[in-house]
Formats: sequence, C-alpha cells, structure tokens
Amino acid sequence: MAGRDIDRPAAPAGDPVALRSARMVRFFNGVMQRQMHRGFRAARLLRPGLPDLPPDTPLVIYSNHPGWWDPAFCIVLQANLMPEREGYGPMEAAALERYGFMKRIGLFGVDPGSAAGAARFLRVGEHVLSDPRRVIWMTAQGRFADPRERPVTLLGGLAHLMARVPGAVALPLALEYPFWSEKRPEALAGFGAPLRIEGAVDVWQDALEAGLTDAQDTLAAAAMARDPAAFDTIVGGARGVGGIYGAWSRLRAAMGGRRYDPDHVTDTSA
Repeated sequence: MAGRDIDRPAAPAGDPVALRSARMVRFFNGVMQRQMHRGFRAARLLRPGLPDLPPDTPLVIYSNHPGWWDPAFCIVLQANLMPEREGYGPMEAAALERYGFMKRIGLFGVDPGSAAGAARFLRVGEHVLSDPRRVIWMTAQGRFADPRERPVTLLGGLAHLMARVPGAVALPLALEYPFWSEKRPEALAGFGAPLRIEGAVDVWQDALEAGLTDAQDTLAAAAMARDPAAFDTIVGGARGVGGIYGAWSRLRAAMGGRRYDPDHVTDTSA
C-alpha cells in the first residue's frame, strides 16, 4: 500500500519489527504448541472460527485476560490461523527485560500506568500497524479477570490506538480454560465481530468493551454446553489420566476385546 508509506511513522527506539526474527518465531511457536498439547485436553476455536478480514487492513486482536496461558494461546492461534501476518504484542517492560529473547518474537516493552508507557505503546503500535501485513495481539483488560466478570472493562490505550490508525480493525477474542470431563482442562477461544468504525476515543472504548462482552458471552454459553462439536480443534492435547488407573483401564479394554478410549466422554472432534 504505497499510499500508507507516505505517512508511515518513524521507527521507535527498540523497534520490534527490526528485532523480530522469523527463525525465533518458528521455534517459539513449536514450543508453545507442545506446551499446550501437554497442558490441555485440547485447544479449541469456537465455530465459525476466524472472521473474514480484508488482507490490506491494519489489525489488532484484543482479548480478555483469564489466565497465565493467554499469551501462549495467542501465539498458537497466530501460527495456525494467520501465518501470513507478522504477530506483535505489548508486554510489561520489566518482565521483558528478564526474558530478553522475547524481543526476537515480536514482543515490545511498555510501562503500564505511566504517561511515558502510554506514549510508547501508541508510538510502537502505530509503527507496527503502518504495514497491514502485521497484527497486534493484546490482553486489553490489563489484569487477570474471571471470564464471567461483568461489566467487561478495558484499559484506555487500545481505544486511543484505534482512533489514531484510520481504517484499522479491532477483533475481539474471548478466552476460557474450563474443565469438562477429563483430567486436563480445555483451552477455548472464540472470536467476536470485527470492529471497524470512525470515531473518537470514547466511541471506540464503548465499542471495544461491548464487542468483547458479546464474544465472552457467546463463548461462555458454548463452554457450559460442553459440546466439542461446536469447536474446531487447533491443538490436540494429552488424553487419559495416566498412571495406574490409565494402565488398568487399558488392560480392562484389552481383556474385554474393546478398543481402548482414554477419554471419559468420547471426543469425536479430536
């Protein structure tokens, strides 16, 4: 998009685009896939899945923040759903300094709660979104929050960023980690409706919170229904309980001439 090149902001200090390594991204994607395979029964995406998005549009995917696994889940979703885009995301600066290698996978540091931190988030965010081949992923609540907590409230930085990037799309993403019938929990995700509006910061703020609320309500209903058929499996997880009980169940199936199913409830979607 040559028209956007004219207005492209200058690269900020610690430019995450320059620091990002495609090789490191591929390696870390594999690490997170394995971590989620071991930690969950499955990572699932609520149907119909990823909405149709114009390929030439700056994009921010913003989610609720129910748990520690959120960044890992977003990395896995990025790798599986939109590998053609480069993924970036903000992280607390102090934590990023402790794990400096994460600068090589598209993460950039911000200081939450400070004017300088807010200014850097906007400066880096505009720079990243100046190329529509990139996408920013962020947990916009700014704190851990139960997925059933209402009202859904977001920090103001995202609304300010969206108001500064003409034509940008914000895509709500709801996340949950409920236990269903197995030893390990489910990792569930569901996208809401894309938001592409022209408006001031307060207009964006209201739309962002309403969009994420709708996405969380929809995912909550599907999570409570416990029907794997409502989801597509992104990463199949570890099955069964293992140990003595798992070995005994396998032996009983063999003695009875039955096919061994490690699940308590058969999951035909896995």
